[in-house]
Amino acid sequence: MAQDYEQVAKFIGENKGKRKFRQSVELAINFKDLDFAKQENRLNMEVLLPNSKGKARKIYLFAGEKNLIAEAEKNGIGIIRDTEIQSTASDGAKMTGLLDCELVAQPSLMPVIAKAMGQFLGPRNRMPKPLIGNINFAGLVDELGRRVVLKSTGKHVPTVHCVVGSEAMEPEKIYANITEVLDSVSKKVGKNHVRSVYVKLTMSKPMRLVLA
Repeated sequence: MAQDYEQVAKFIGENKGKRKFRQSVELAINFKDLDFAKQENRLNMEVLLPNSKGKARKIYLFAGEKNLIAEAEKNGIGIIRDTEIQSTASDGAKMTGLLDCELVAQPSLMPVIAKAMGQFLGPRNRMPKPLIGNINFAGLVDELGRRVVLKSTGKHVPTVHCVVGSEAMEPEKIYANITEVLDSVSKKVGKNHVRSVYVKLTMSKPMRLVLA
């Protein structure tokens, strides 16, 4: 699957700088001939982009181990301690704020997090990613800045969305991110099941990509 780079670059150039904030560049992929009512057809996959998404999100770690907390803090990662999970779950403003953050967790805390916050974070595809093995927090910060999650939102909604950059990025890097997402999706479901692809800035109208 290929995209016309000039098409993407022109669209971003025509629409950037029109808002008082830095707009994200977003991708929407629509599918055909896939029954999302069947669990095996639903998407739930991660894609590691070749470039960052352009807007760094705050990272929070759910943890109780002192060494893990200390290393995370050295790398600018916020901490939600194991003793704070219940109080955080009860604070609507804090929970809403977490939706715009990258969340990771000490694996042993996942059951507690799921019980306290799963009803809120789960449907919004924001459950923390458990950290397994020896963690390089500097590398983790870079990885989370490039990671996107593609997940079906319902049984009868054959569409997934993700952020692939920001208007401040070079078009070449945005284009490379788009290509990586589409290639990964095509390998997962088959190119013939992709109906259409649209790109847009946060506040712009969408543009349909011409796919080869």
